[in-house]
Amino acid sequence: MIRLETGRLIIRDHIPADLIPMHELLSDSSAMRFLPDIKTETPAQTEKNLETAVAESLRGEFREKYFFAVVDKQGTYLGDIGYTVYNRSPEGEKNGHLGYFFLERYWGQGFATEAVQAVLSFAFSEDHVLKIETGCAKDNIGSERVMVKCGFIKEAEKRNHEWIDGVWRDRVEYGLLRKEWFSRK
Repeated sequence: MIRLETGRLIIRDHIPADLIPMHELLSDSSAMRFLPDIKTETPAQTEKNLETAVAESLRGEFREKYFFAVVDKQGTYLGDIGYTVYNRSPEGEKNGHLGYFFLERYWGQGFATEAVQAVLSFAFSEDHVLKIETGCAKDNIGSERVMVKCGFIKEAEKRNHEWIDGVWRDRVEYGLLRKEWFSRK
């Protein structure tokens, strides 16, 4: 089981007990506004996501999905973060796509930035990740701010790229290389 710790947070593999708070997050229209493709309506739908996360945590070196619960030091569930490996070299280096989302009551408190930095440190230092990509709807200002704070470099701005809330939205794409991460440290 992967368990990362920061000053305020524990970022860990999911456990079955995460179902209720995870469903609160994944079914929340505000928190999932920019992620309609992963929003759930029922606990059963959320349970399928949770089962995938738990099963992936048991795959060892063949793991492709690193989906983590973010909890505070008292054990309160704040949100989810993780990356999916989408490419591997013959030498074992990986490229991944990062995502993060938190319950609205925890927005604006630096939790996302803190969690992203911890996951990047793990990915680059321990999991042989060469590059992490991420992105968001351009009008998701808070999410883009997290990317910039964590050192991501803008690689693309895609116009009218995503259909969200009945509107075509622009999308920004960011990337960060392992060597860039370590040069900042």
